[in-house]
Amino acid sequence: MSEILQGAMTALITPFKNGKLDEQTYEKLIKRQIANGIDVVVPVGTTGESATLTHDEHRICIEIAVLACKGTNVKVLAGAGSNATHEAIGIAQFAQSHGADGILSVAPYYNKPTQEGLYLHYKELANSVEIPVVLYNVPGRTGSDILPPTAIRIFRDCKNVIGIKEATGNIDRCVDLLAHEPEILVISGEDAINYPILSNGGNGVISVTANLLPNYIADLTHYALNDKFKEAKTINDKLYDINKILFCESNPIPIKAAMYIAGLTPTLEYRLPLCKPSEQNFKLIEQTMKKYDIKGF
Repeated sequence: MSEILQGAMTALITPFKNGKLDEQTYEKLIKRQIANGIDVVVPVGTTGESATLTHDEHRICIEIAVLACKGTNVKVLAGAGSNATHEAIGIAQFAQSHGADGILSVAPYYNKPTQEGLYLHYKELANSVEIPVVLYNVPGRTGSDILPPTAIRIFRDCKNVIGIKEATGNIDRCVDLLAHEPEILVISGEDAINYPILSNGGNGVISVTANLLPNYIADLTHYALNDKFKEAKTINDKLYDINKILFCESNPIPIKAAMYIAGLTPTLEYRLPLCKPSEQNFKLIEQTMKKYDIKGF
């Protein structure tokens, strides 16, 4: 079960045109990921602006991703999170029924559940579907933190919970998790430390940078997973500048700007309260991108 959801994964942006979901561009972006060595695409996560998508748009994004990956070896790990357990279950069941290979479920946000509440939330969610579930821990956004003992408890008690996307930016978290439960999949959710997490036994990355540079992220991840750590570190070091500038403002503001600059999206649109980057940061993104060979369609 877990083997199919490892490796190089892309946290997909969601393109808009005239305020609406740009379905044609979205499909093209996914097919570009497939062509450049990515193992798994991740629609409607944080980078996909899931917080401001309608329920219908959320479902359409999952459907497009599944159809685009059909007949390929690329899998779909669909975003299915909410601060209400029943809503997360509804999205997860939709993803399962429409062919997603697994779900990525962010920790419930805003209402600040206890560790017991987090455990019960994920247990209910995991029991509602049969496909693999990956926990998503990003306390800087959610206000709740899935501590290692809780993540391990969920993993051991729920047969289809296979791992966790760790986006705390804390390498100690990943060491802690794998030291106490070597079978749990630890997936990097922080591009700056993709290599350190992989070299410590991580099983993959869910990358923002991969939207722009999927071949770089695929090569980095595959080298590391094949114990070619020197080659992996060389790529990670090369990506340092772009990884840094792509978080100069709240994600996904910079990556959507970068995709537009590269000509990969025809429009640069966000859903409020997100907005375009400052003029200064837009120029910095543009300058930094000149250091990289960006593949088109």
